[in-house]
Amino acid sequence: MILVGLLAWVVLGIPVLALWGDGKRGRRLFILIQVGVFLLAVALAERYLDLGTLTAFGAELRVDVLSLILILLNSVVGLMTAWFSASYWHTEVQRHDFGVARQRLYHAMFQSFLATMLLALLSNNLGILWVALEGATLSTVLLVSLQRSGESLEAAWKYFILCGVGLAMALFGTVLLYFAAQPVLGSGAQALLWSSLHQQAWRLNGTAMAIAFVFILVGYGTKMGLAPLNNWLPDAHAAGPSTVSAALSGLLLNVALYAVLRFKSLADAALGGDFAAHLLMGFGLLSLLLASLSMLRQHDVKRLFAYSSAEHMGLTTFAFGLGGPVATFAGILHLVGHSLAKSSVFFSVGRATQEARSRELADLRGFLNRRPVLGWSILLSVLAILGMPPGSLFLSEFLILTVSLEKAWITTPLLLLGLGMAFAAIFRALLPLLYGEGGGPCSALPLRGLTPVFLQLSLVLLMGIAIPYPLDPWMQAVAGVLS
Repeated sequence: MILVGLLAWVVLGIPVLALWGDGKRGRRLFILIQVGVFLLAVALAERYLDLGTLTAFGAELRVDVLSLILILLNSVVGLMTAWFSASYWHTEVQRHDFGVARQRLYHAMFQSFLATMLLALLSNNLGILWVALEGATLSTVLLVSLQRSGESLEAAWKYFILCGVGLAMALFGTVLLYFAAQPVLGSGAQALLWSSLHQQAWRLNGTAMAIAFVFILVGYGTKMGLAPLNNWLPDAHAAGPSTVSAALSGLLLNVALYAVLRFKSLADAALGGDFAAHLLMGFGLLSLLLASLSMLRQHDVKRLFAYSSAEHMGLTTFAFGLGGPVATFAGILHLVGHSLAKSSVFFSVGRATQEARSRELADLRGFLNRRPVLGWSILLSVLAILGMPPGSLFLSEFLILTVSLEKAWITTPLLLLGLGMAFAAIFRALLPLLYGEGGGPCSALPLRGLTPVFLQLSLVLLMGIAIPYPLDPWMQAVAGVLS
């Protein structure tokens, strides 16, 4: 019942916010709904500790250790985003003169996005997983285009077209999987249930599975920012509100990778080799290098960190391609750390761009002297995303590099090159952002909304020092789910 209750709570929040999601009332309702999601996710984790894998609706809904970790992560980032959004969105409404309808649209579509993310993680049906990610696309298109400016409309259109192409490829891959599963599991929904497919994956047609996985990787890889169809990512991050940027980097990219990993486990069993692993390593490494190179050319702070998201997703994809217990553990740890740190980055720079009324790095200078609290939030969140010790991203990157030396040593110099370029690009922008002279005027907005930044960074620090129970054994168990 708890699976149904969690999903029902999230879905019912959409009409509530569509009807009453304006003004102070709307901001408070948004926070209240996310508090409920967080509490239900914690209750779900407790139930999982007692009973193990949970199912509902004839196994159409299913939670194992992989989906549970991401559900907990989504509930934390969703709650922190709603908390930050209260003050951030209030300023946006005043500055852009958003009416009641636009305010309700923002909260309802944000809740719709969070609901589709949860549905994707709860669903055991790979067809419903595709539907959920398509729904997330439609919701975020409306969020990216919220300002109705030329830039936001262009970014939303590019996002819709590229992700639409990607999802069409993912749908074709899902159809091919169903075609391969029919002789084994028969027609009907049973042939799309991941748990049933996982048990019989060794009997699936290898050729069909190989073709299906290529389409799945390119299709869902578009959503997770993998090259070459990742051009939507910097535009959508730059044009949309910073809360949307945080949700895209902290939630959407993870769920798209989650979908790829579900299919990879089936492809590995059906093909019996390293076909899927090599594709993940190749696309991950290519995305890491291209994104890092693109970061060196950015002058817009949000585009800079959007490419940083693509860089980190490339590294995470590479880790899962390496495979094995250590690399898989590092991949999950990096996924969790990146979500917490990158959403904190977008909270901090979002407030900075709001105060300076500009996204250009030339106008964002000297925040550590002019606005110490905001400056420290920028400094700490950027250091976390750079993988500085003792944060969890340092640990995960160290483990990934260690495994690459053991399993694919020829890729290690390329990994170091990509990480070095990303570090140089961000560090070059960070120094004037904190200590530079000049810059645009500072409007001295209240900083009470920055509390989520420090809370999330505390979690990043904690996981870099000692991963708490039961998260540590759960992360180690993910390798067993994916094998």
